[in-house]
Parts: sequence; structure tokens; C-alpha cells
Amino acid sequence: MVSNTTQENTNKEVRLPYQEQPNQHITLFAEPIFYSENFIVTNALLTSWVAVFIIAVLAFALRFKFREIPGKIQNLFEIIIDGALSMCDQVTGNRALSVKIFPIAISVFFFILINNWLGLLPLGGFGIVEEGEHGLTFVPFLRGGTADINTTLALAVMSVLGANIFGIFSIGAWKTFNKYVNLKILGEIFTKIRHEPTVVIVAPITFFVGLIEVVGEFAKIASLSFRLFGNVFAGEVLLVSMAALVAYIVPIPFMFLEILVGVIQALIFSILTVVYFTIGASDHDHEDEHTHTEQVATA
Repeated sequence: MVSNTTQENTNKEVRLPYQEQPNQHITLFAEPIFYSENFIVTNALLTSWVAVFIIAVLAFALRFKFREIPGKIQNLFEIIIDGALSMCDQVTGNRALSVKIFPIAISVFFFILINNWLGLLPLGGFGIVEEGEHGLTFVPFLRGGTADINTTLALAVMSVLGANIFGIFSIGAWKTFNKYVNLKILGEIFTKIRHEPTVVIVAPITFFVGLIEVVGEFAKIASLSFRLFGNVFAGEVLLVSMAALVAYIVPIPFMFLEILVGVIQALIFSILTVVYFTIGASDHDHEDEHTHTEQVATA
């Protein structure tokens, strides 16, 4: 005879504890991975460190395995470097200037490219699960460093500020300063007013155009940083959205698209860096004097 208590226990449903599944979402800011006293290491910073490590390993490997008769890998990199240097020549128009700018431009290219590609790995990759406001959240260990506005802003500042420093070493501090605060043109009002009365109007306008160039330098920083950040971040959102809707096959074409976008964005940023360095190293006064000499000779 089965007792009532036993039968009640038999009829009861066995309820297992509910296990909440962590959510994965993309945030505008890079998520912290661990802390070292007051220093926060985010997944974007960790990815940037990995990118630098990969570039260093490749550089040392190519350096110590450099042969007079190149192997397949060395031959591939020589083709890439030669093509990139030729592209740099098309911007600068001067091989000597290209050789000076090229190391910075190619380093920026590989850093951005590797960061963009590493940012594709966190989908389904390794990470940590944290308790957030809306439950458990999955935070990947790797997130494209260029998907963090801090990284792209630092790259943009390096590019624009480096171009001006390069200009100081190339044409001198005074000429670089006069590109923005053109004191020379104001002085020409007193020296040229007899022969060229229009200098009274032209000189102040030219002076204020130089001041606008200062604003333009900050606009360059904003343009470079937000363009790169926006494209890479939008790509991450697209991949996560597609993976959430359809987990298999469908996201693959978008993955290849983001690989191509990563190359294009790295190429655009590096070419613009070459353009800014070329402009910084150009002597506008010398060009104006050369143009004026040609006009006199033609007349």
C-alpha cells in the first residue's frame, strides 16, 4: 500500500533550477576585461596589444629570415611593400619624400588592418560572463581596437600632429608656423603697398585663411577618427545582428564583406596620413616664388 505522502511526491513535477543564458551585445564603449590597480584593460586595448605583438613577430621573422633569393613569404611581402611604395610615390611625387613617410604609413596600415580583422574573431569566441543590469552578459576577450573611439582618436592625433612635426623638420618651424599664423603676409602690407595696393585687401584675407587652417587641423582629427570608428563599429553591429537572426551560412557573405571593408579602411587611413605628411613637408612660399618666376619669364 502506497502512502499518501509517497504518492504526492511521485505526482510532483521535478523542477530544475533555471539557467540564464548570457546575452551578447555591442556597446559603443570598450568593455573592461581586468583591472591592474587604477589601470583598466579593455578588450579593445587587449586587441591592440595583440596586433602590435603580431606586427613585431612578423617584422623580426622577416628580418632574421631575409634571404638574397626570397622565399614565398618574403616574396609576398616584397610585392606588397613595392606596390605600397609606388602608391606612396603617386601621392608625394618624390621618391625621397616617400621613403621618409612610408615607414609610418605602412605601420599604420598593418596596425589598423590587423585590428579590423581581429575584431571579427569574438563572434562565438572566448570571453567572460558578467552580471549586468539586464542579466548575464558575455564580454569577448578580443574586440577590434578600431571599434573603440579612443584608439581611432589616438591614431588621428598621431597622424595630424605627426604631419606638423614632420613639416617642422622638413621646411623649418617658422614656415610651418606661418602656414597657420601668417605674419609674413601681414608684413608685406608695408613693403608692397606702393607697387601692389591690392595687398591691403589680400593680405588680411590670407592671414585669416591661415587661422581657418588651424580649425581645419581639428576637423582632420574628427574626420579621421569618426570615419574609421563608424565603419568598423557598424560592421560589428551588422555581424552580431545577422548572427542573432540566422546563426548559420547567411552571415558568411557579410563576414567576407567586413574583411574587405577592413582592408579598405586601413588603406584610406594610411593614404590620408601620407597626404597630410606631404602637405606638411611642402613649402608654399617656394612654390609661390617658383610660379611667380615662371610668370615673369613667360611675360
